[in-house]
Amino acid sequence: MSKRVMTVDDSATVRQVLRMALEGADYEVYEAEDGEDALQKLSGLDIDFLITDLNMPKMDGIALIRELRQTPGKRFMPIIMLTSESQPEKKREGKEAGASGWIVKPFKPAQLLAVVRMICPAS
Repeated sequence: MSKRVMTVDDSATVRQVLRMALEGADYEVYEAEDGEDALQKLSGLDIDFLITDLNMPKMDGIALIRELRQTPGKRFMPIIMLTSESQPEKKREGKEAGASGWIVKPFKPAQLLAVVRMICPAS
């Protein structure tokens, strides 16, 4: 059975690139446009890990992580931040919120998959 991942990004193009890379590596992919959309969809899904952008409308990635870390059943789920932000203070804020890892855009699919395989190997 494939591992299930949710990608959260307000860019349809980024979500498409993530989907192609992850499905090609045998992950089952679900998508959300922002943090609010992700929380709604996650209430009915059992996923293995999450990849989220930082800067999004309605609810950003940091707020999403904080919310998930307070949610039973999602508290210890691996979460990767995928963002164009590379400032040390933003990384620290993400880590303090509970991010498991950080990848800076633009990224190479092989780089993303190397991180994903470390935190959640495909079955």
